[in-house]
Amino acid sequence: MTAYDVGILPSQEIRAMADAGGITADRPFDPDQIQPASIDLRLGAVAHRLRASFLPGPHSSVEAKLDNLRLHTIDLSEGAVLETGCVYLVPVLETFALPDHIAASANPKSSTGRLDVFTRVITDGGEAFDTISGGYRGGLYVEISPRTFPVLVRTGSRLSQVRFRTGSSILTDEELADLHNKTPLVDTDPARFEDGLTLSIDLEREGSGSLLGYRAKRHTGVIDVDKKNACDVLDYWEPIHSRGVPSLILDPGEFYILASREAVHVPPDTAAEMVAIDPLVGEFRVHYAGFFDPGFGHAAAGGKGSRAVLEVRSREVPFILEHGQTIGRLVYERMKARPDTLYGSGIGSNYQAQGLKLSKHFRG
Repeated sequence: MTAYDVGILPSQEIRAMADAGGITADRPFDPDQIQPASIDLRLGAVAHRLRASFLPGPHSSVEAKLDNLRLHTIDLSEGAVLETGCVYLVPVLETFALPDHIAASANPKSSTGRLDVFTRVITDGGEAFDTISGGYRGGLYVEISPRTFPVLVRTGSRLSQVRFRTGSSILTDEELADLHNKTPLVDTDPARFEDGLTLSIDLEREGSGSLLGYRAKRHTGVIDVDKKNACDVLDYWEPIHSRGVPSLILDPGEFYILASREAVHVPPDTAAEMVAIDPLVGEFRVHYAGFFDPGFGHAAAGGKGSRAVLEVRSREVPFILEHGQTIGRLVYERMKARPDTLYGSGIGSNYQAQGLKLSKHFRG
């Protein structure tokens, strides 16, 4: 492979691959289904309620495992509620026939993660979640587990997204530092690079009583994943305001929406992904939906830097977060080519130039 053959596939190459039969579906693609560096997956006709999550392993199909794990099957054609604390498996409408040199990875969409809906993609013969090997031919399945809010979904709902790549295109810390000198990746000085761009938590916003984040309520109503601006914030969230102490105690099992201290930029020739930090620095999970598209927060797409919204959950014990504490890192990858449309450039992107922002389902 030459350097030009390596990288994340942009939107125009995803469309070309679909036109060549590499991605097919029983119905036409949605107009906005292909994003600058990914394609959304659409839920199929049924959801299988499972006894437990699983991986099929290298010598089995997903369907072969279902008979022993399926509790019942739900029709999604007219919509159905997926309850919290349950595990569901949904075949998606899309089928892949990837070339040998193109592999893929999956992640929840941003709006999915901000609802605390845990999703993972599974393939036939799969040994890892959210991983689609080069040359894969077959169907895809999305495992769905709502953690806090019950959600209403239907055939065609889009909860997960897939990126395609050729070769290894991750930028080293040295390359990131050089890129940052040419086009800033964050608005803080100095930027920190430790196997990616290090991000920290913002718990010290200006003004007494300023909004720092949200804590999810329990026992709420249902959220329709396909309806924007349909829910009142206070019916689902408890706002967290500053009180003069730049820290926050995370209660075990509770779900929080917080924001990074840094305003992030993703240049048009790169894509980024939020990845976990070393668990030795804290007993919490910070990323559910990790893909950052080319142009996110970047001036070329009308941005002026965008905060990374963080989906945070403490694991087993209460944990104190302090302002400026390291909470995640962004790994940047080269694009194989610049996308024909950037994030935020007239494609209905929901989170360009965001600060602290809940998912698109909430008003205000």
